[in-house]
Amino acid sequence: MTAPTMTREARFAMTKTPSVGNAAKRWCLAAGLAAAAGAWPGVALAASTISGTVTFDGKAPTLKPLTMDADPACAKMHSKPAPSEMLVLGSGNTMGHIMVWVSKGLPAGKTWPAPKDPAVLDQKGCQYVPHVMGIMVGQTYRILNSDGILHNVHALPKINRGFNRPMPATLKEATATFDKPEPVFQIKCDVHPWMSAYVGVFTHPFFSVSGTDGKFTISGLDPGTYEVTAWHERLGTQTASVTVAANETKAQDFKFTMPAAK
Repeated sequence: MTAPTMTREARFAMTKTPSVGNAAKRWCLAAGLAAAAGAWPGVALAASTISGTVTFDGKAPTLKPLTMDADPACAKMHSKPAPSEMLVLGSGNTMGHIMVWVSKGLPAGKTWPAPKDPAVLDQKGCQYVPHVMGIMVGQTYRILNSDGILHNVHALPKINRGFNRPMPATLKEATATFDKPEPVFQIKCDVHPWMSAYVGVFTHPFFSVSGTDGKFTISGLDPGTYEVTAWHERLGTQTASVTVAANETKAQDFKFTMPAAK
């Protein structure tokens, strides 16, 4: 899971040493008050957090494990068949692999730099790891081949430029970037059709992917009202309006259900 980038509160230290005059002290005090009031662009207000738990409502369907017999090299990497990644449930029907992000309400015109560290997708055990991830526009997308066998990475965006990169056993790493924000799209391997991953591309760092415990956290927000979207690869999306005050952690849970059979 990719962790959201925290904003920084303005801090102004005032000392009592003789070298700091009263005028300087008054300037520091005024600067601190201006920052607290949001009067200076780029200075963050008190950071707020939206967190919650995603659960599955109802009886979970029985899903077949992944079948890797088509490539014996893949099958040998597992002592028993790997479970399906489509619906990952924990204790109490908590849901993993849910992408959650702020979809509306961020300040217009504000920008956030892409992290210098890459977002990493590995091909390990003939599966993509992680199965669901977020990345920022312009951030390096580092693709590894830990298996040491032939794979290919076939990205299927609708807004960004797609790619289909073969990764033979001798190619251990490749990189890519995405230039535009885009809702979650699929990455697949044409060599191994059971391999699938999903990537969302954002202009901001306010996104999170739930673990098996269903929990997600989006931190570093300014106080305000936001639209938050939760996405699952088969069960679609849900949205919620969440208002957070300064330094507040607001709970917002999501619950998914299996569509009724037609």
